[in-house]
Parts: sequence; structure tokens; C-alpha cells
Amino acid sequence: MPSSANRLTQHRRFAPYVKTKGGWDVSFGFSIEAWGERALFTRPELSVERVTYDVITPSAARGLIESVYWHPGMRYVIDRIHVINPIEFSSVRRNEVKAKANSRSMRRAVQGLEGLPRLYTGQEREQRSSVCLTNVRYVIEAHFVMTDQAKPGDNPGKFCDILKRRLRKGQCYSQPYFGCREFAANVRLLEDGIPIGVYADLPERDFGIMLYDMDYASPNDITPMFYRAVMHNGVIDVSKSEVYR
Repeated sequence: MPSSANRLTQHRRFAPYVKTKGGWDVSFGFSIEAWGERALFTRPELSVERVTYDVITPSAARGLIESVYWHPGMRYVIDRIHVINPIEFSSVRRNEVKAKANSRSMRRAVQGLEGLPRLYTGQEREQRSSVCLTNVRYVIEAHFVMTDQAKPGDNPGKFCDILKRRLRKGQCYSQPYFGCREFAANVRLLEDGIPIGVYADLPERDFGIMLYDMDYASPNDITPMFYRAVMHNGVIDVSKSEVYR
């Protein structure tokens, strides 16, 4: 079985894998380009009247790739995020539901003790304002590593070929989106050079503390992780950022 690996890479395209004495060298680097009309990466402290982060979060970038191809035997790691288009905001009002289905009622319904809980959107609907990003475009450099759930027949080359094929054909298991499902994203495999972004000449821009990802190590205690996002010449180097729990 392929061994796990945590080594970060600086590859910008798919790299050949090799079999080593310690197992598989499974750090496959690749780049994807993602763009769309709007994006909303909600700040957790402003979740009712939603306000977006200035740029895509690593967890949202991972979600884009997982919507194209996901397997329990692999795990995606975001290395760098290139901001290509200017960071611009707009405000929209959307119809949202103000109530949530009761989890206790849902558990009782699963146990057959009562009927399924119902939520009548016509009675619970209300308009809320959201501050979102417009005309976004990113280049995401990432790699994947094998996990301990990989089966004996799984190997990095197999996953690499499947991911490349799906990206080239525009295939996905679910529609990729930028933060909210209303804001669809276009995704393609970037096999040529990375385009020069509008912030290529900007030495530094600090976005402050941003959501990094969720820690699922304990299913009963899922906790958020954060990191300090600093952009240098249009690039956020996630791999060199310290993660706070």
C-alpha cells in the first residue's frame, strides 16, 4: 500500500511519480485556474449578514478540486493561491431561510419515533444582505498525498490520470462553486504558464487572519483552523503559513 506523505512540493504541473524504498513518492503538484462572476467566502464572525473574505480560502480551494475528483485514499493540500483579477466587492440582497431544521426531531424521525420535520420556506423566508466579490479569477497550486484509506490497487499514477482527464474534459461530480452554491465556478487544468495577475508588482498585502480549514481529526469535536494570509506580488504562499487552532 502506498505510504502517507506530507512533503510540500513546488511543482506547477503534474509530476511523474517514483517508487522509493520508503514507499511511493506521492506529492503530485498541479495547477488549476478557477474563475466566476461572483464569490462569497463568508467570514465566520459575520455569518448572518454575510461578508466575504478578500480572497478565496484554502478550504474553498480544496472544495473546488474535490468537486472534480475525490477519493478517500487521497488528500488535497493547497500550496499557493495566485490572485489574478482585481479584488472588487458588490452588495446583493438574497432570499434566505431564517430557521433551521431541528436536529433532535431529525434523530427521532430516523428512529421512527415521529414524522420527518418540515420547514416551510414561505413562512421562514427573509431578505438578507451579502457583500461578495465580483469577477474573480485565481490560479491554485496544490498537490495530493495518499492516505491510510488507500486500497492495495490504488496508486498515485491512477489518481493523477483520473484527475487530469476529468479536468481536461470539464467533468465534475458536483458543480464547483465559490463559497455559496449560487456562485458557480469554472475550473480548468492549467498546463501552460501562470498568467500575470494585477498585483504582481505589489510587494505585500496583509489580509489578516483567515479560515484555513476544518480539523476533522475528532468527529465529535470538529474545530476550525486559521492562518495569517499575506500576499506577496499577487501570490499567497499557504504552504509556508503558520496554522492556528
